[in-house]
Amino acid sequence: MAHPVSYEATVETFDALVLEPRDELVVVDFWGPGCPNCDIYAAAEPDLLAELEGAPLRVVKVNAYEHESLATRFGLHGIPTFLLFLNGQRLGKMSQYYGKPYWLGVIRDHLPKQAPVAALAP
Repeated sequence: MAHPVSYEATVETFDALVLEPRDELVVVDFWGPGCPNCDIYAAAEPDLLAELEGAPLRVVKVNAYEHESLATRFGLHGIPTFLLFLNGQRLGKMSQYYGKPYWLGVIRDHLPKQAPVAALAP
């Protein structure tokens, strides 16, 4: 993977990577080989993640063809589809990749709110 917060998930690892509570936004990228729109996102992903460097974020990629039961579990009907989770709760869904500004806006809108710096001081 191009970024340290990106992971490949399987049926066996999905819950641990996505649903276990943590204070970071989890974007699940359901993709498939031979999917042109999936390839467009995959090409853009390193640049997108570079802009979000340091954000409380992880991207979990799921091959929807190899792990069809996960796609079925979440009622997906097409790829690419992106599901957003925070602390084990599903926040939303994006179908397709609509370009960098849209994708970054949605992700930034859903990032966990950070405590003000003054509140962290002793």
